[in-house]
Amino acid sequence: MCVRLSCLAWMLLLLLPLLLLIPGGLCRDWSVVYPKQRVCAVRNTTAVFRCLFTYPAGYTVKEVKWAHGESDEMFYGPFIFDSKIHSSSTKYQYIGNKTSNCSLKIHQVEQADAGRYAFRFITDPTQQYTGTNGPVLHVTAENLSAPIFSLDLKVLLSSGDGTVKEGDSLDLTCRNNCHGDKASSSFTWFKNGLPFRNGTVLGLTSVSSWHSGKYSCSLSKHAGTTSGIQDINVEYSPKNTSVSVEPSMEVDMGSNFTLTCSSQANPPVERYVWFKVNGDELVEAGKHSVLVSSDEGQFFCHTSNKHGSQSSSVVTLTFTGE
Repeated sequence: MCVRLSCLAWMLLLLLPLLLLIPGGLCRDWSVVYPKQRVCAVRNTTAVFRCLFTYPAGYTVKEVKWAHGESDEMFYGPFIFDSKIHSSSTKYQYIGNKTSNCSLKIHQVEQADAGRYAFRFITDPTQQYTGTNGPVLHVTAENLSAPIFSLDLKVLLSSGDGTVKEGDSLDLTCRNNCHGDKASSSFTWFKNGLPFRNGTVLGLTSVSSWHSGKYSCSLSKHAGTTSGIQDINVEYSPKNTSVSVEPSMEVDMGSNFTLTCSSQANPPVERYVWFKVNGDELVEAGKHSVLVSSDEGQFFCHTSNKHGSQSSSVVTLTFTGE
């Protein structure tokens, strides 16, 4: 029997906080609870204050009010919502009741709406109670570069010089700082101004030159909100190295060949070297992107930057005629 009574006692202790919040619950006292102390809203959107209140048995709530401003206004007004006035305001909407829910919704939030709020109710028999330390509303303009929002870049680099190069991995994080460490906002990512992907974190693995661009994020439900821009510049070694010849690879005896070496690289090619194939040997023929030669034979160019190098294919130059 003692064991059963002990278990019952524990169950009552666990249920007691819930009973206090339920209309008609046991031993209710005067209280106002705000589940969320910090509320963020973008200008021209909607903000909601969640609110619960309790009062002793034998009382009936006859008026509910919401105040915004300094501490004195919390008690004496003016009130932005007052059930006694039966206001038809389209800005402040009381979405609670007169039993336990005291939530409030604010439409078309403006900068002037920022600050602390508090709920107050009056009962019959006459008693008044105000829930102090109410929620604080933060309002930001339609630009995520405001301090309340941030765009963070976390880079996992394979090199130690701080540059982003092909093969590295990147994590771009868009965070609503008003939510603290909880990444609860839904974001849309943009690359060069065009929608790219959804999510709080934009993970880019094994990046290539294609990933270079200007990235930004915005709140998915509010397309007008935009963060600052993060410029990603992916560096890579020379690629697509090729040789073009003017006027052609066959010219009259005594004419010159103009060879141009082209290569895609980031940073640009730092060094060009021309080679002529002489049997089993390679003979250096020049050190610029353009080579003017009066010799026929086989030639190729070699390009390099700080990330690597690449050679072109061989071209064969031939004189025609005697």
